[in-house]
Amino acid sequence: MNEILFKRTHLPVPAERAFQWHVEAGALERLTPSWEEAGVIAYIGRADQVGSRVTLSVKEGPFRRKWIAVHTACEPGRMFRDEQVSGPFSRWVHTHSFVPDGENASWLEDRVEYKLPLGWLGRIVAGAYIR
Repeated sequence: MNEILFKRTHLPVPAERAFQWHVEAGALERLTPSWEEAGVIAYIGRADQVGSRVTLSVKEGPFRRKWIAVHTACEPGRMFRDEQVSGPFSRWVHTHSFVPDGENASWLEDRVEYKLPLGWLGRIVAGAYIR
């Protein structure tokens, strides 16, 4: 069963500027909270380049695991999408959309479609934590 998380955040900058900030080198490191204990191992390309890849080291219980994602879609200035190739989820698709709100503001919309491993057991063990 796929789950969907959706978050909408108002930004005091135009959509194009917000998009550029999110695809610049170092954006993933800037956006990852320190308590997530995730680190970038390798980044090939940029988020606005379809086919680019990122490899992360993420904490999974007391262990570390590689999480590999590929950028599968991009509309410059408006959206980009990354999908898990391998990692902790059975499925992970994250769409970042930048919606204009006048000339000097925008909305950042994050839509994450995911599926936890182990079916109902995965939802019981990790469902609340992931949400």
